[in-house]
Amino acid sequence: MASHPAHDHALDHRHEALGLRGQALVVELDNAQARCLADGQKLTPARRRVLQLLMEAGQPVKAYDLISTFGHAGEGPAKPPTVYRALEFLERQGLVHRIESLSAYVACGKGQGGHAAAFLICDCCGKTHEIEAAIGEPLQQAARDTGFVLQSVAIEAHGRCAACRA
Repeated sequence: MASHPAHDHALDHRHEALGLRGQALVVELDNAQARCLADGQKLTPARRRVLQLLMEAGQPVKAYDLISTFGHAGEGPAKPPTVYRALEFLERQGLVHRIESLSAYVACGKGQGGHAAAFLICDCCGKTHEIEAAIGEPLQQAARDTGFVLQSVAIEAHGRCAACRA
């Protein structure tokens, strides 16, 4: 990360970094389960737990951090294949995105699969914001014109957020 004038990122982003909690978390997890069932898939307890951790985080999380926080009430960390398989499934279902430049995963902020996602990533504090990629349909059409079927589109843009620029 680049060095910038000191300011309290924890204070600046405390409200933004909080992920889903309580009833909102339960509703989103239930919605994810319903989407999986509608696609003939199962949101197993391990998959649900990984998705829950990502939703609670509200920001990109590395797989090894998910592995270490996976256990419930006294359970140890998960085995790496368990978490990686869950992430692969969740990504295929459009419930999470992989942010390549951070080697991390984030719960889909748009609540839908199959959309073109763009991520604005602050190189100072790490805050990440998902927006709809404006090029989604033109890119889909260009792909169709060549006989190619896109499964996912993710754009990563790096810069500095408003708080870090202040």
